[in-house]
Amino acid sequence: MTSNDKNRADLGKDPARVSGMFDQVAAGYDRTNTAMTFGNDALWRAATTRAVAPKPGERILDLGAGTASSSASLARSGAQVVAADFSPGMLAEGRRRHGAMRNLSFVQADATALPFEDGEFDAVTMSYALRNVNDPKTALRELYRVTKPGGRLVINEFSTPPGKLFRGAYRFYNAQVLPRVARVAGTNGDAYDYLNESIREWPDQKRLSAWIRDAGWQDVAYRNLSFGIVALHRARKPA
Repeated sequence: MTSNDKNRADLGKDPARVSGMFDQVAAGYDRTNTAMTFGNDALWRAATTRAVAPKPGERILDLGAGTASSSASLARSGAQVVAADFSPGMLAEGRRRHGAMRNLSFVQADATALPFEDGEFDAVTMSYALRNVNDPKTALRELYRVTKPGGRLVINEFSTPPGKLFRGAYRFYNAQVLPRVARVAGTNGDAYDYLNESIREWPDQKRLSAWIRDAGWQDVAYRNLSFGIVALHRARKPA
């Protein structure tokens, strides 16, 4: 078994394997994302920040923060932001890039057993990370637990384009082109083989909305970005 095989995550989503895979790609992660999304990642990040609507003095959890690009975007509002991730390699890269921001802190955390008190955050968010959790329903309940009554949830995740023709072209791109783009960008292409698999098997917008509702959230809604390549889900914890 090669080292890539050892850290090549699969749909079993073993936390150690997924974390190891993200440790491997941390240095080139943002560069590869920009290349494979043709720059749309910046637009999606801006849309997520607007949906969270951070305010100075609020406490916000960015779970699955990766290299903390989304966390830094939130922290520029003046909110106190916690960038949490289970990959130490990703967190180290995030600290290297954004560690000078005084209102941004970093915590290694398991999404299914968060190391935070009940009702600790005004808003919680995840971008492209819920899909990598081996028990996403438990993660949604944990996010609910650590959110204050009346607090906000924003989940930005790869999703299912509703148009049949576009959906077919998108799936071809993910399966045939995306891993090659990753290798050209100098990143572990095996990780992006897993990315394609995890996107293909992930629930569509309506089913994820139902999961969010079942975890206790109310006012659940979503809107598609980039023809449904990703979907921005929003909800609120009952006051």
